[in-house]
Formats: sequence, structure tokens, C-alpha cells
Amino acid sequence: MFWNNLLETAMLLCFAAAWPASIYKSWVSRTRKGKSLVFMLIVLVGYMAGIAKVLVSHSTIYMLIPYTVNTTLVACDLVLYYRNYRIDEGLPHIFGEH
Repeated sequence: MFWNNLLETAMLLCFAAAWPASIYKSWVSRTRKGKSLVFMLIVLVGYMAGIAKVLVSHSTIYMLIPYTVNTTLVACDLVLYYRNYRIDEGLPHIFGEH
């Protein structure tokens, strides 16, 4: 069980290391081109399934940490995708002009 959790955590940390680069690209490019909404939603559902697995198994509660971090990072990228969609379509800012 220890090795399973250790290797799963290592995998999740590697994935978590990649998301900041994706978020940065979304922020700086100000376009949704090159991003896949479907991909991000599938990944988000996968992380949520991981959280559900931890909660259902009633063990190794610390595994919630990497799943929650990754879920939060994907959610940030999704918010930026929506912002960039509005920019690409020439729609007004949600909170007024900046």
C-alpha cells in the first residue's frame, strides 16, 4: 500500500508541475488557440474521480492533497480558457473594461 501511494503521489506531482506552464501560457497568450476544452474537462473529471476514490476508500487521506492541488490548477486553466474565449470573440470583460 505504501509504494502504491508513493508512486501515485509522484505521478500527481509530475502532473502538477506541468500545469503552471499551461496556466502561464493561457495568461500571457490571451487566446484559447492551442487549448482543448474537452481535454481539460476530461482531466478535471479524472482528478475528481481520484478525490472520490480517496474519500470512498477511507484510507490515506493525505492523498487528497495532490488531487486537490491538481484539480485547482486545472480549474484555474479553465477560468483562463473562458477569459481567453471572451477575448477571442471580442466580448466585453465580465467585470467591465480594464
